[in-house]
Amino acid sequence: MRSFRSTALALAVLAAACKGGPTPAPAAPATPPAPAATAPVRLTLVGTNDFHGWVMPHRATLPDGQKVEEGGAALFASYVERLREDNPGGVLLVDAGDLFQGTLASNLVEGAIVVDVYNLLGYSAVAIGNHEFDYGPVGPGPVATRPDEDPLGALKARMAQARFPFLSTNVREGDGRHPAWLGNDGTTVVTVKGVKVGLLGLSTSQTPQTTNPANVAGLKFESLADSALEATRSLREQGAEVVVAIAHAGGKCTDLAHPRDTSSCVRDDGEIYAVLDALPKGAVDAVVAGHTHQTMGHFFGDVPVIETTGMARSFGVVELFVDPVSHRVLPDRTRIQAAIPVCGAVDATLGTCDAQRLREANDVRLVPATFLGKPVTPDARVEALVAPAEARVEEEQRRTVGVEVQARMPQVYEGESALGNLIADAMRQAARSDAAVMNAGGIRTDLPQGPLTFGKLYEVLPFDNTLAVLELSADELRRFLTLAYGGRKGVFAVSGLEVTLSVCPGPERLQGVTLPGGRPLKARGTYRVAVPDFLLRGGDGVGPLTTTLPPARIHLLQGEDLREVLTAYGRANGNALKPPALGRVHLVRGGKPCADAKP
Repeated sequence: MRSFRSTALALAVLAAACKGGPTPAPAAPATPPAPAATAPVRLTLVGTNDFHGWVMPHRATLPDGQKVEEGGAALFASYVERLREDNPGGVLLVDAGDLFQGTLASNLVEGAIVVDVYNLLGYSAVAIGNHEFDYGPVGPGPVATRPDEDPLGALKARMAQARFPFLSTNVREGDGRHPAWLGNDGTTVVTVKGVKVGLLGLSTSQTPQTTNPANVAGLKFESLADSALEATRSLREQGAEVVVAIAHAGGKCTDLAHPRDTSSCVRDDGEIYAVLDALPKGAVDAVVAGHTHQTMGHFFGDVPVIETTGMARSFGVVELFVDPVSHRVLPDRTRIQAAIPVCGAVDATLGTCDAQRLREANDVRLVPATFLGKPVTPDARVEALVAPAEARVEEEQRRTVGVEVQARMPQVYEGESALGNLIADAMRQAARSDAAVMNAGGIRTDLPQGPLTFGKLYEVLPFDNTLAVLELSADELRRFLTLAYGGRKGVFAVSGLEVTLSVCPGPERLQGVTLPGGRPLKARGTYRVAVPDFLLRGGDGVGPLTTTLPPARIHLLQGEDLREVLTAYGRANGNALKPPALGRVHLVRGGKPCADAKP
């Protein structure tokens, strides 16, 4: 049959040709359709920093009796889920360090609850912050006191528990090698939507001064800029198409409304700027910063940098778009959402759950919060995970210590405060010393009015610092205070002394020191000065003085942690804590404006 049809067709064509008709042109081959342009790959980088153990929300009662909550792990999980629904498979969740220290829930278990939460939330990596070293060995002691105790024991336990890597490429052993216990070179590569993303971690060079120095005595914290440059080159050689730095080092930018304008960024007060300046164009595609507890949401050149005030109150997002042909980020497509607040309910007018702002509002009407068009509700899985820790904390928080706080005493970092003076007075009385000095960074929150509970006391003084006494000459005392006030670590509280400081932070901030009433120090006198053991061990930059003292002039009062010291002081003073008068710190302004004046 096929042969017959073919012959008939041939005859028909021949007949047409014999009649003189035109020969049909062969059909043109079909043009293949042009390949559809492949859209850039969208990656959603979600960054947190300075979590400090806040697995539970910050709770407050407003003057009208309404209760408001801000932050916390369960509520944050809802935001992350919305982002994952918006970009399935394209979310990369990272943290810029200081995960643990700061809350009773975290400190009671040396950070274990935080790692449990981060495992559940699906973090890809975290940077190692200075406070990751605070817990020292496994167990209640903040430093190793026996040969069999590992000063990094608690941190290593958390790393073993985690399903994500802890990263720091500038933390090294004394011989310059990456620590074997870290299990990496401070970097890792993950694949997101088929894109290879290189992550590098950085730890602040201030770590030896901002954790207990005894715990990091065997480590070196090398240049962040040099380490970052080395790590970016290594990651690119491994095929990383996108490189993100997770840095426990940050800055401060006050204007978040204009991300391309960095004029509000304080360039002389933040380690991250030197890193950005040192990296060549295209070395890093985004930075999640931390440590300074200040906001950033800005482009430095083409590099987006995000940071929040921490404490699980907010987070940042960077949207990156990767060209499928060049396998590089398209900088003109990058978008920043800085410091997104974590709220379950917000004021209908102000759109915030910030308790401080709501306390100042005239009429607060709370309405459910939404994110990406959907309501925000606490994640039930996270709530169930945190519930046992919360129950234990509530039990501890309710336990009264037999002392009444006569008036609310706020925490003040860059100025004299009644709370700082009170703690310094308690230290001086407990040590029977001539003077006392308390570092501003050791006081973490306000002391509320009313019966003092262990929970509130712990929030004010979360570090397990014990009391120490230094025997100092007048010249040594001046040098100690020069180092203390010159290191941009806030205004230290004093008892038994008066100090005159420049308003402007800096190495020459201390202008004078006297005894109360302006009486001069005795030239040949020796003064017994009570300090937290954190300062004895060189914390907050006073090491150049404390490390030179002979052992005979150093006295560590074992068993006297600062929480017990403050409680005992209240019991000895009629079971009450009263705000001491101010007037021990005198601020003077020079002729020039401050380069970085604090509010």
